[in-house]
Amino acid sequence: MSLRVFLSCLLFLFFFSGLSGQSSSRLSPQDYIEKYNEWAVMNMTRTGVPASITLAQGMLESGNGNSRLAVEANNHFGIKCHEWTGEKVYHHDDRRNECFRKYNSVYDSYADHAKFLTGRSRYASLFELDATDYKGWSKGLKKAGYATDPNYAKRLIDLIEKYQLYLFDEEGGSQTTWRRTAERGTSAGTHEIDPFSRHEVHFNNGVKYVNVKPSDTFSGIAEEFGLRDWELPRYNDLGAERGKVTDYKYLYIQPKRKNGHPNHKSHLVRENETMFEISQIYGVKMKSLYKINGMPEGKEPRPGDRIKLR
Repeated sequence: MSLRVFLSCLLFLFFFSGLSGQSSSRLSPQDYIEKYNEWAVMNMTRTGVPASITLAQGMLESGNGNSRLAVEANNHFGIKCHEWTGEKVYHHDDRRNECFRKYNSVYDSYADHAKFLTGRSRYASLFELDATDYKGWSKGLKKAGYATDPNYAKRLIDLIEKYQLYLFDEEGGSQTTWRRTAERGTSAGTHEIDPFSRHEVHFNNGVKYVNVKPSDTFSGIAEEFGLRDWELPRYNDLGAERGKVTDYKYLYIQPKRKNGHPNHKSHLVRENETMFEISQIYGVKMKSLYKINGMPEGKEPRPGDRIKLR
């Protein structure tokens, strides 16, 4: 084989493998739904924007997260600059080189989408609709001018029904945190709600938690997530002498589980490790840990003990 033929074959293989990598890295509609449904439900429980609408808009506007705007700017909702003071990118849309918002992460894009809808009076009438009325929301978004596509509402509805996104509305609609938050606004439809204004929400054992920041307080975190004063201490097994919030690295913002994740069946106790610390590490209630291990409540494990999590 001549050197020229060999190099040509080598270039072809590199090119083909590059194409294969690009293809495999693209998100399918199902991939997108699985990856972002938690944030869509969070939007709904905090602000009242239906989870189905958030997901359908994200899928449609970002091509399931594969569009240039989504990949290069983390912009999943096609939100243009308007009064934006952050980073910007320019992209051909209705006109050439239109200005779009650029985000540090997809998470920021979801947060800004919720803020965008709750902070503008032209979308205020949507919040008078039932939170599970995805058809009314789809038509209302089109009427309010979210998109210029005359078939925008139909395209959203088709996506919601094809992938049964309305099932996420049932999950989000079972909680009422967003209603309590909305009631604190100055007037209906004119207040601004930022559902992720300070803390990024993480998951451990299927339980939501936030990392504690130096400026945090118990009451501040509770107010941010629409919790009553007693909920945050109870969710984290904290007694009356709980100290300062900064004594903790992270706090759960919903009840911990009765059992550990199936992948975590037991824990080997280290030096000076407490039952509380083990409970927090695995997102399991302290009361459950004591019961599972047949230990009296309040007793601490010894180094080398193996604590069962399930």
